Amino acid sequence: MGVYRSFLFAPGNHPRKVEKVFDAGSDAVILDLEDAVANVEKVATRDVIVEALQRPRRNLGYVRVNSFETEFCFGDIDAIVGPGLDGIVLPMVENPAQLIAVDWIVANLERARGLEVGAIDIMPILETGKGIAALPDIAGCGSRVKRMAFGAGDYTYDMNMDWTLDEVNLDDARSRMVLASRAADLEPPVDTVWIHIKDLDGIRASSERAKQMGFQGKMCIYPPQVAIVNEVYSPTAAEIEHAEKVVAAFDEAEKAGSSSIQLDGYFIDYPIVYKAQRILDAARAIRAQEAG
Repeated sequence: MGVYRSFLFAPGNHPRKVEKVFDAGSDAVILDLEDAVANVEKVATRDVIVEALQRPRRNLGYVRVNSFETEFCFGDIDAIVGPGLDGIVLPMVENPAQLIAVDWIVANLERARGLEVGAIDIMPILETGKGIAALPDIAGCGSRVKRMAFGAGDYTYDMNMDWTLDEVNLDDARSRMVLASRAADLEPPVDTVWIHIKDLDGIRASSERAKQMGFQGKMCIYPPQVAIVNEVYSPTAAEIEHAEKVVAAFDEAEKAGSSSIQLDGYFIDYPIVYKAQRILDAARAIRAQEAG
Protein backbone atom coordinates (compact mmCIF):
# COMPACT_ATOMS: atom_id res chain seq x y z
CA MET A 1 0.00 0.00 0.00
CA GLY A 2 1.48 3.32 -1.09
CA VAL A 3 1.25 6.61 0.79
CA TYR A 4 0.09 9.54 -1.33
CA ARG A 5 -1.02 12.19 1.15
CA SER A 6 1.02 15.10 -0.20
CA PHE A 7 2.49 16.06 -3.58
CA LEU A 8 4.69 19.18 -3.37
CA PHE A 9 5.36 21.22 -6.52
CA ALA A 10 8.63 22.97 -7.30
CA PRO A 11 9.51 24.88 -10.49
CA GLY A 12 12.06 22.84 -12.41
CA ASN A 13 13.99 25.91 -13.48
CA HIS A 14 14.65 27.16 -9.94
CA PRO A 15 17.75 25.25 -8.70
CA ARG A 16 17.47 26.39 -5.09
CA LYS A 17 13.83 25.30 -4.79
CA VAL A 18 14.54 22.02 -6.59
CA GLU A 19 17.39 21.33 -4.18
CA LYS A 20 15.25 21.97 -1.10
CA VAL A 21 11.92 20.49 -2.16
CA PHE A 22 12.85 16.88 -1.45
CA ASP A 23 13.48 17.72 2.20
CA ALA A 24 10.08 19.32 2.89
CA GLY A 25 8.46 16.09 4.11
CA SER A 26 6.02 15.41 1.28
CA ASP A 27 5.26 11.87 0.17
CA ALA A 28 6.00 12.89 -3.41
CA VAL A 29 7.61 15.83 -5.19
CA ILE A 30 6.41 17.21 -8.53
CA LEU A 31 9.13 19.01 -10.48
CA ASP A 32 7.30 21.30 -12.85
CA LEU A 33 7.89 21.81 -16.57
CA GLU A 34 4.48 23.35 -17.21
CA ASP A 35 2.98 26.51 -15.69
CA ALA A 36 5.96 27.40 -13.49
CA VAL A 37 8.43 27.44 -16.40
CA ALA A 38 8.43 30.04 -19.19
CA ASN A 39 8.30 28.68 -22.74
CA VAL A 40 11.81 29.88 -23.53
CA GLU A 41 13.20 27.87 -20.59
CA LYS A 42 11.25 24.63 -20.93
CA VAL A 43 13.74 22.70 -23.09
CA ALA A 44 16.76 23.64 -20.99
CA THR A 45 14.91 22.81 -17.77
CA ARG A 46 14.48 19.16 -18.78
CA ASP A 47 18.14 18.38 -18.10
CA VAL A 48 18.00 20.15 -14.74
CA ILE A 49 15.07 17.98 -13.69
CA VAL A 50 16.65 14.74 -14.89
CA GLU A 51 19.78 15.52 -12.89
CA ALA A 52 17.73 16.34 -9.77
CA LEU A 53 15.93 13.00 -9.94
CA GLN A 54 19.25 11.14 -9.69
CA ARG A 55 20.00 12.49 -6.21
CA PRO A 56 19.32 10.37 -3.11
CA ARG A 57 15.87 10.97 -1.62
CA ARG A 58 13.25 9.29 0.52
CA ASN A 59 10.17 10.45 -1.36
CA LEU A 60 8.78 9.83 -4.83
CA GLY A 61 9.87 11.97 -7.76
CA TYR A 62 7.28 13.05 -10.33
CA VAL A 63 7.49 15.52 -13.21
CA ARG A 64 4.58 17.59 -14.51
CA VAL A 65 5.07 17.73 -18.26
CA ASN A 66 3.32 20.13 -20.59
CA SER A 67 -0.15 19.21 -21.79
CA PHE A 68 -0.73 16.78 -24.64
CA GLU A 69 -1.78 19.45 -27.12
CA THR A 70 1.41 21.51 -26.74
CA GLU A 71 4.61 21.34 -28.76
CA PHE A 72 6.54 20.44 -25.60
CA CYS A 73 4.76 17.34 -24.37
CA PHE A 74 6.57 14.65 -26.37
CA GLY A 75 9.99 16.24 -25.84
CA ASP A 76 9.34 16.47 -22.11
CA ILE A 77 8.43 12.79 -21.87
CA ASP A 78 11.32 11.69 -24.08
CA ALA A 79 13.77 13.62 -21.91
CA ILE A 80 12.59 12.49 -18.48
CA VAL A 81 11.74 8.79 -18.88
CA GLY A 82 14.60 6.91 -17.27
CA PRO A 83 16.00 5.77 -13.94
CA GLY A 84 14.98 7.99 -11.03
CA LEU A 85 11.57 8.94 -12.41
CA ASP A 86 8.66 7.57 -10.39
CA GLY A 87 5.82 9.25 -12.21
CA ILE A 88 4.54 11.72 -14.78
CA VAL A 89 1.83 14.27 -14.02
CA LEU A 90 -0.13 14.94 -17.20
CA PRO A 91 -2.13 18.19 -17.03
CA MET A 92 -5.27 19.32 -18.85
CA VAL A 93 -6.49 15.82 -19.75
CA GLU A 94 -9.82 16.07 -21.56
CA ASN A 95 -10.32 12.70 -23.25
CA PRO A 96 -9.14 9.09 -23.07
CA ALA A 97 -7.20 9.28 -26.34
CA GLN A 98 -4.69 11.71 -24.82
CA LEU A 99 -4.05 9.41 -21.89
CA ILE A 100 -3.77 6.26 -24.01
CA ALA A 101 -1.32 7.99 -26.37
CA VAL A 102 0.93 9.13 -23.51
CA ASP A 103 0.78 5.66 -21.96
CA TRP A 104 1.89 4.18 -25.31
CA ILE A 105 4.76 6.66 -25.64
CA VAL A 106 5.98 5.98 -22.09
CA ALA A 107 5.72 2.20 -22.54
CA ASN A 108 7.84 2.29 -25.68
CA LEU A 109 10.45 4.51 -24.03
CA GLU A 110 10.54 2.18 -21.02
CA ARG A 111 11.07 -0.79 -23.30
CA ALA A 112 13.76 0.93 -25.36
CA ARG A 113 15.64 2.06 -22.24
CA GLY A 114 15.60 -1.25 -20.42
CA LEU A 115 13.02 -0.23 -17.81
CA GLU A 116 10.12 -2.31 -16.56
CA VAL A 117 7.16 -1.52 -18.79
CA GLY A 118 4.41 0.06 -16.71
CA ALA A 119 6.63 0.95 -13.77
CA ILE A 120 6.39 4.72 -14.28
CA ASP A 121 3.17 6.09 -12.86
CA ILE A 122 1.01 8.47 -14.89
CA MET A 123 -1.28 10.78 -12.91
CA PRO A 124 -3.64 12.88 -15.05
CA ILE A 125 -4.95 16.19 -13.78
CA LEU A 126 -8.60 16.87 -14.64
CA GLU A 127 -8.98 20.64 -14.76
CA THR A 128 -11.44 21.67 -17.46
CA GLY A 129 -15.14 21.29 -18.03
CA LYS A 130 -14.50 18.84 -20.86
CA GLY A 131 -12.24 16.77 -18.64
CA ILE A 132 -14.74 16.56 -15.78
CA ALA A 133 -17.55 15.75 -18.22
CA ALA A 134 -15.46 12.92 -19.68
CA LEU A 135 -14.42 11.52 -16.30
CA PRO A 136 -16.06 8.08 -16.65
CA ASP A 137 -14.38 7.50 -20.03
CA ILE A 138 -11.00 8.80 -18.87
CA ALA A 139 -11.03 6.81 -15.63
CA GLY A 140 -12.15 3.64 -17.38
CA CYS A 141 -9.98 3.76 -20.50
CA GLY A 142 -7.73 0.89 -19.42
CA SER A 143 -4.50 2.87 -19.11
CA ARG A 144 -1.84 2.35 -16.44
CA VAL A 145 -3.29 5.18 -14.36
CA LYS A 146 -3.75 4.31 -10.67
CA ARG A 147 -5.14 7.64 -9.46
CA MET A 148 -6.29 10.97 -10.91
CA ALA A 149 -5.86 14.52 -9.61
CA PHE A 150 -8.15 17.55 -9.63
CA GLY A 151 -6.97 21.02 -10.63
CA ALA A 152 -9.30 23.78 -9.44
CA GLY A 153 -7.36 26.76 -10.80
CA ASP A 154 -7.81 25.97 -14.47
CA TYR A 155 -11.20 24.40 -13.79
CA THR A 156 -12.72 27.50 -12.23
CA TYR A 157 -11.21 29.67 -14.99
CA ASP A 158 -12.52 27.35 -17.70
CA MET A 159 -15.99 27.24 -16.15
CA ASN A 160 -16.15 31.01 -15.45
CA MET A 161 -16.53 30.24 -11.73
CA ASP A 162 -15.23 32.05 -8.67
CA TRP A 163 -12.79 29.96 -6.63
CA THR A 164 -14.32 30.79 -3.27
CA LEU A 165 -12.55 30.29 0.04
CA ASP A 166 -15.16 27.78 1.23
CA GLU A 167 -14.81 25.87 -2.09
CA VAL A 168 -18.45 24.79 -2.03
CA ASN A 169 -18.67 25.31 -5.80
CA LEU A 170 -16.02 22.59 -6.24
CA ASP A 171 -18.20 19.96 -4.60
CA ASP A 172 -19.73 18.72 -7.84
CA ALA A 173 -16.40 18.19 -9.62
CA ARG A 174 -14.83 16.62 -6.55
CA SER A 175 -17.76 14.24 -6.09
CA ARG A 176 -17.61 13.24 -9.75
CA MET A 177 -13.91 12.48 -9.44
CA VAL A 178 -14.40 10.25 -6.41
CA LEU A 179 -17.30 8.40 -8.04
CA ALA A 180 -15.54 7.92 -11.39
CA SER A 181 -12.42 6.67 -9.63
CA ARG A 182 -14.36 4.12 -7.64
CA ALA A 183 -16.39 2.97 -10.65
CA ALA A 184 -13.17 2.35 -12.59
CA ASP A 185 -11.45 0.60 -9.64
CA LEU A 186 -8.86 3.34 -9.33
CA GLU A 187 -7.45 4.61 -6.06
CA PRO A 188 -9.14 7.66 -4.50
CA PRO A 189 -8.11 10.85 -6.30
CA VAL A 190 -5.67 13.58 -5.22
CA ASP A 191 -7.09 17.03 -4.53
CA THR A 192 -6.22 20.43 -5.96
CA VAL A 193 -3.69 22.89 -4.59
CA TRP A 194 -4.59 25.69 -2.16
CA ILE A 195 -3.32 28.96 -3.63
CA HIS A 196 -3.59 31.18 -0.52
CA ILE A 197 -0.14 30.20 0.67
CA LYS A 198 -0.19 32.18 3.93
CA ASP A 199 -3.62 30.90 4.93
CA LEU A 200 -2.69 27.65 6.66
CA ASP A 201 -6.08 27.41 8.37
CA GLY A 202 -7.59 27.54 4.91
CA ILE A 203 -5.58 24.63 3.57
CA ARG A 204 -6.49 22.60 6.63
CA ALA A 205 -10.19 23.23 6.01
CA SER A 206 -9.78 22.49 2.29
CA SER A 207 -7.93 19.25 3.05
CA GLU A 208 -10.51 18.14 5.60
CA ARG A 209 -13.36 18.84 3.19
CA ALA A 210 -11.76 16.87 0.36
CA LYS A 211 -10.82 13.99 2.68
CA GLN A 212 -14.40 13.75 3.89
CA MET A 213 -15.49 13.56 0.25
CA GLY A 214 -13.19 10.61 -0.45
CA PHE A 215 -9.85 12.04 -1.63
CA GLN A 216 -6.62 10.41 -0.46
CA GLY A 217 -4.27 13.39 -0.60
CA LYS A 218 -3.61 16.89 -1.85
CA MET A 219 -1.17 18.73 -4.06
CA CYS A 220 0.81 21.52 -2.36
CA ILE A 221 2.65 24.59 -3.64
CA TYR A 222 4.24 25.87 -0.41
CA PRO A 223 6.44 23.76 1.92
CA PRO A 224 4.63 24.75 5.17
CA GLN A 225 1.43 23.27 3.68
CA VAL A 226 2.91 19.77 3.66
CA ALA A 227 2.82 19.03 7.40
CA ILE A 228 -0.83 20.11 7.61
CA VAL A 229 -1.85 18.00 4.62
CA ASN A 230 0.03 14.98 5.95
CA GLU A 231 -1.67 15.37 9.32
CA VAL A 232 -5.17 15.66 7.85
CA TYR A 233 -4.71 12.64 5.60
CA SER A 234 -3.22 10.46 8.37
CA PRO A 235 -5.33 8.55 10.90
CA THR A 236 -5.31 10.18 14.32
CA ALA A 237 -4.23 8.32 17.44
CA ALA A 238 -7.88 8.20 18.54
CA GLU A 239 -8.97 6.78 15.18
CA ILE A 240 -6.28 4.11 15.34
CA GLU A 241 -7.19 3.16 18.91
CA HIS A 242 -10.89 2.91 18.03
CA ALA A 243 -10.13 0.89 14.89
CA GLU A 244 -8.04 -1.56 16.89
CA LYS A 245 -10.89 -2.00 19.37
CA VAL A 246 -13.40 -2.53 16.56
CA VAL A 247 -11.31 -5.17 14.81
CA ALA A 248 -10.49 -7.01 18.04
CA ALA A 249 -14.08 -6.99 19.33
CA PHE A 250 -15.53 -8.08 16.00
CA ASP A 251 -12.99 -10.87 15.70
CA GLU A 252 -14.11 -12.24 19.05
CA ALA A 253 -17.78 -11.88 18.12
CA GLU A 254 -17.26 -13.57 14.76
CA LYS A 255 -15.57 -16.52 16.46
CA ALA A 256 -18.69 -16.82 18.61
CA GLY A 257 -20.92 -16.79 15.53
CA SER A 258 -22.05 -13.16 15.50
CA SER A 259 -21.49 -10.67 12.68
CA SER A 260 -23.00 -7.60 14.32
CA ILE A 261 -22.18 -6.14 17.72
CA GLN A 262 -22.36 -2.94 19.75
CA LEU A 263 -19.19 -1.24 20.92
CA ASP A 264 -19.04 2.02 22.90
CA GLY A 265 -22.49 2.96 21.66
CA TYR A 266 -21.74 2.14 18.00
CA PHE A 267 -23.37 -0.56 15.91
CA ILE A 268 -20.61 -2.60 14.28
CA ASP A 269 -21.00 -4.85 11.25
CA TYR A 270 -18.82 -5.74 8.27
CA PRO A 271 -18.64 -2.31 6.54
CA ILE A 272 -17.57 -0.67 9.82
CA VAL A 273 -14.94 -3.37 10.34
CA TYR A 274 -13.62 -2.97 6.81
CA LYS A 275 -13.29 0.78 7.41
CA ALA A 276 -11.40 0.10 10.64
CA GLN A 277 -9.06 -2.28 8.82
CA ARG A 278 -8.45 0.38 6.18
CA ILE A 279 -7.47 2.86 8.90
CA LEU A 280 -5.03 0.36 10.41
CA ASP A 281 -3.55 -0.45 6.98
CA ALA A 282 -3.01 3.26 6.33
CA ALA A 283 -1.38 3.75 9.71
CA ARG A 284 0.99 0.84 9.11
CA ALA A 285 1.92 2.14 5.66
CA ILE A 286 2.66 5.61 7.03
CA ARG A 287 4.76 4.22 9.86
CA ALA A 288 6.72 2.07 7.40
CA GLN A 289 7.36 5.04 5.13
CA GLU A 290 8.46 7.29 7.97
CA ALA A 291 10.81 4.56 9.19
CA GLY A 292 12.49 4.58 5.79
